[in-house]
Amino acid sequence: MKVAIFGRFYNKTTTTSVETLLNYLLKKEFDAYIETEFSNLIKSESQNESDYSSFKTFDKLDNSFDLLVSIGGDGTILRAITYVKNLDIPIIGINTGRLGFLATIQVNQIENAMQNIIDGNYKISERTLLSVETSPENDDILSMNFALNEIAVSRKNTTSMITVETYLDGELLTSYWSDGLIVSTPTGSTGYSLSCGGPVITPGANSFALTPIAPHNLSARPLIIPDSTEIQLKVNGREEQHLVSLDSRIATLDNGTLITIKKADFRIKMIDLPSESFLVTLRKKLLWGEDKRNQ
Repeated sequence: MKVAIFGRFYNKTTTTSVETLLNYLLKKEFDAYIETEFSNLIKSESQNESDYSSFKTFDKLDNSFDLLVSIGGDGTILRAITYVKNLDIPIIGINTGRLGFLATIQVNQIENAMQNIIDGNYKISERTLLSVETSPENDDILSMNFALNEIAVSRKNTTSMITVETYLDGELLTSYWSDGLIVSTPTGSTGYSLSCGGPVITPGANSFALTPIAPHNLSARPLIIPDSTEIQLKVNGREEQHLVSLDSRIATLDNGTLITIKKADFRIKMIDLPSESFLVTLRKKLLWGEDKRNQ
């Protein structure tokens, strides 16, 4: 099995996870590749650097890879998808972060998780992505114009609100007076959108959520729309520019730029192990059912 390993940090919270995974891959004789920058970080920080000298490195992936293992939090997986793109390589996340809705494997579960994958004892959860185009075109967005969690527009360097003129399939919805607007996938519904009062959406739902950020229209509420909808946004405000974020990647756009958001033409494959599911994750991470009356 040809495996890619991606991470962003090698510190006291990740060391055990990295070493457990790498030692297991060596023992099972995987054909394993570590992303170049992460490999250099491990070599510079690890006390056992010579133990991992046999691992090859990668700067980009191709469809010869069978699996990508992400070591970190959900943000690390969001970075990892920029390597996977439309290659249909399944992803599994080892959680060294906080909540971990995408990265769900704990350090004490790594060996068992990898053995389940070897045995084919898992399911694939396909996750919808968003794509974005702008008119006029923006080079930063053109180079990586998709997002797994959300695409958000927001104010830049001012405390003043912006106005987000919003159209659905060419028809005016409303103009949000707010700090911004989040367009979220089901996967992203447990992220930024949730913290702004948006709904939780199960991963298999064919829906997107529009969630305003601190709206001054007091009647503005999150809205669920079909994922076949084409969304167009146009931002105005006191400043001449605003921000657009694609997951953790940010670009600056001029006010009046037409932003078109729709479902991407490919999906990301996440691995679900027998002990994990979206509902189990919700109960664990959001502490649902922890009310003492349920005991």
